[in-house]
Formats: sequence, structure tokens, C-alpha cells
Amino acid sequence: MKLMRFKKIYFAISLFFLIPGMISLFLFGLKPAIDFTGGSLLELQFLDQGENSNYSEANFKDSIASLYEANVVQSSGDNKMIVKGKEITNQEKDEIVSQLNQVYGQVEVLRFETVGPVLGAELLKKTLAAVFLVSGIITFYVWKQFDELKYGVCAVLAMLHDSLILIGAFSLLGHFFNVEVDVLFVTALLTTLSFSVHDTIVVYDRIRELKRKHTRFSFEEITSAAVLETLSRSINNSMTIIIMLLSLAILGGDSIRWFVIALLIGAITGTYSSTFTAVPLLLVVGKKKIK
Repeated sequence: MKLMRFKKIYFAISLFFLIPGMISLFLFGLKPAIDFTGGSLLELQFLDQGENSNYSEANFKDSIASLYEANVVQSSGDNKMIVKGKEITNQEKDEIVSQLNQVYGQVEVLRFETVGPVLGAELLKKTLAAVFLVSGIITFYVWKQFDELKYGVCAVLAMLHDSLILIGAFSLLGHFFNVEVDVLFVTALLTTLSFSVHDTIVVYDRIRELKRKHTRFSFEEITSAAVLETLSRSINNSMTIIIMLLSLAILGGDSIRWFVIALLIGAITGTYSSTFTAVPLLLVVGKKKIK
């Protein structure tokens, strides 16, 4: 079965998931957390919710406006509110919570984080540098292992395909659901890069073996055979990871939910691209070289 004769369909599927995310990224961008922008984050839970309580989301927004210069005030469910704004000290945070206690009864601080703007900008630079560094090293490594530059280039293009889908997905989630990208998102992004290349190298290695054994077959026939022989292994390996991540996404806490979802998107796109993006790209680049 010549799977690679359908390479245009595989590219169309990739574009179907890439284009909406890229449009969202161009129009709306990403929603950065304080890890990148700098500032303070305060997550509160209102415990005193009796009949006489005057707590409501609207009332809280009015109250916090007079106490703190906040850029974002949003609910996180179960009488919880997240407030983000300018950088404040621990003492200033205690004063804000004390005044809220007087208005709404018992208020518990679930999370308080402060990041300076210099540290946030530095983290962003290091993130971009890490992505470019990883891409360069992987290109060189795959090139040397397979003795042809096209293998390294196609592997990295497939890897960037996965990264762009993940970034585009979080741009859409940020616009519609206020999901922010933080340092955990960076971790998920770099993990996606490694996961994608891992499966791609397995397929490429099988292509190399078949080329040595069956010299009379065309390159398209060899790549199709390599994909068929490695596809079940890739799916089985990926399903164990996907099931685990789905369980964590459903049962895990709020603090890691979006990190797990980012890993889940990366695992799915990495499984697809290692077979149906990296290999068709190899065929396209090979034809261009022959011409």
C-alpha cells in the first residue's frame, strides 16, 4: 500500500489545524502570564458564603479596583478569583486581604506570585534562544546520523509544525478562554520538540534500512513501506502517553491542567507529524533535489 501517494492530503490536514492558529496568533497573539510580563498574581477563595454574604464577582471587581491597580480580574470557579496587576510586596498583599476580610468575611490566599519585569523579559529571550538552539542541534545531529542534510531539515520542519500548532492552539484558548502561557507552557513546548523528533528518527532509520536492502524499489515505495512497518509502534507508544495525560487533565488540579493539555496537544501532533509530515516532506525535498 503506497501511503505516500496521499501526501497532499496529509499536508492539507496539517494546514487545516495550522491556519486557524496562525490567524489567531496574528490577530490576537498569546496571552502572557506574569512569568513573561512581570507583576503580581493573587488567587483568593471566599470561604464565608452564608445567606448574609455580599460576595459576588461584580462586587469583588468593584472592591478590588479601589484597593489595587489590577490589569486582570477573573473567576477561576468555586468562589475563587484571580487578580493580576502591578508588582506589590507581601506586606501590601496582606493589607489588601485584610480589607477584603472586613467586607466579605474569611478570605483565603491560595496563591501569591511576584515576578519583576526584568526577569520576565529575560525569560522570554531565553525561551526563544532555547527553541532556536534545539532546532539547530537537532538539524545537525540528524544530518550527521543519516549523511544527508534533507533528513535534518525535514525533521526540524516537522518539529516546527508541531510547535506552531501548539502555539496557535494556545492563542485560540487565550482569546476565547483567557488561558495564559507561562513557564510551564515553555516546558511543554520544548518537550513537544523532543517528542516529535524521537518518532521521526525511528521512521527515518527504517527508511535507511529498507534503502540498503531493496535498492530496486523507488524512494516513494520504500518510505511507504517504512511508514507501514513503524506506524503501529508509534501509535501504541503514543497511546500510553495520551491516556496518562488525559487522566491528568481530567483528574489533576487547576495549577497543572493547561500544562497537561499543552503536552497532550504536543503528543498528538508529534505522533501525526513524525509519519505524515516528516516523511512526505522528505519525498518533496528529494524530488526537488532530483530536478
